[in-house]
Amino acid sequence: MTTFILKRLALALLVGLAVSILSFALVRLTGDVATAIAGEGAREEDIRAVRESYGLDRPMIVQYGAWLFGLLRGDFGTSYYFRTDVAALVADKLPVTLILGALSLVFALVISVPLGVLAALRPNSWIDRVALSVAVAGQALPNFFFALLLIMLFSITLRWLPVSGSGTWLHYVMPTIALGYYVTPAFMRVIRAGMIETLASDYIRTAHAKGLLRSAVVIRHALRNALVPVVALAVVQLGYLLGGSVVIETVFALDGLGYLAYESITHKDLPVMQVVVLLLSVLYVLLTLLADILNAWLDPRLRASM
Repeated sequence: MTTFILKRLALALLVGLAVSILSFALVRLTGDVATAIAGEGAREEDIRAVRESYGLDRPMIVQYGAWLFGLLRGDFGTSYYFRTDVAALVADKLPVTLILGALSLVFALVISVPLGVLAALRPNSWIDRVALSVAVAGQALPNFFFALLLIMLFSITLRWLPVSGSGTWLHYVMPTIALGYYVTPAFMRVIRAGMIETLASDYIRTAHAKGLLRSAVVIRHALRNALVPVVALAVVQLGYLLGGSVVIETVFALDGLGYLAYESITHKDLPVMQVVVLLLSVLYVLLTLLADILNAWLDPRLRASM
C-alpha cells in the first residue's frame, strides 16, 4: 500500500508541475497585460514603463522561474487589480467555494441514492424511467442555463430566494441545486448498476432464503456494497464541483474563488488568475489521488496490479 501511495503521489506532483507550466503560459497568451494595466489610451512609453515595472519584458521562462520560486517561498504575489496580497485574497474567497462544493455534493447524493436504489428495485418501470429522465435532463441542461431557470422561478416569480450574494444560507440554495444537479446523473448510474448487480448475487438470495426482511436485505447488504464505488466517485466529483463553481458563482455573484477567477480574467489580473487556476487544479489532482487511494484500500486487486 505504501508503494502504491508513493507512486500515485509522484504522479500527482508531475501533473501539478505540468499544470503550473500550462496555466502560466496560457494566461500570458490571453493578451498584452501591460496594456490592460496601463488602461485604454495609454501612451507607448507608459505601457513600456508598466511592462518593465512588473517584469513583463523578461523572457517567459525567466518569469515562470521567478513565479515558481516565489510560490515555493510562500510568496503568491500582489494583485494588479485589487492591489492586495494574492494569498490573503484567495484565502478569503476559498471558504465560500468549499462550502458550495460540499453542499452540492450532499445535494447530488441525496437525490441520486434514493432514485438509483428505486430504479434498481423496479427496472424498466415508471420509477426507472423517471430516474432516467432526471439523469438525461441533468446531462443535457448546461448548468448556467439551469441556474437562470432557477432564478426565474424562485427569485423573479415566487420571490422566495435572493438572486445574488453570499450573506445568508438562503444565498446558497439555488447555487447548490444548479451545481449539484449537474453531477447527479453520474452517481445515479453507478448506484443503479451496482444495486442491480448486487441484488442478483448469491448472498442476497441466501439472505432472502433466511427470511430476512426485504428492507433489511436492501439497506444492510445490497446498498452497503453498491455504495463502495460511490465513495471514490464522490471524491473525484468534489474536485469537479470546485472547478466548475466558476460559472455558477458568476451567475449568482457568489463571493467565492470562482467569482474571483471571473473578475481576474476580466481585468487581466495575472497573479490572481495563475494562483486560482493552479489551486483548483492542485485540489482536483489531490482529490483524484485520494480517490485512487480509497479505491486501492477498498479493492486489494488494484494494489496487486501496481
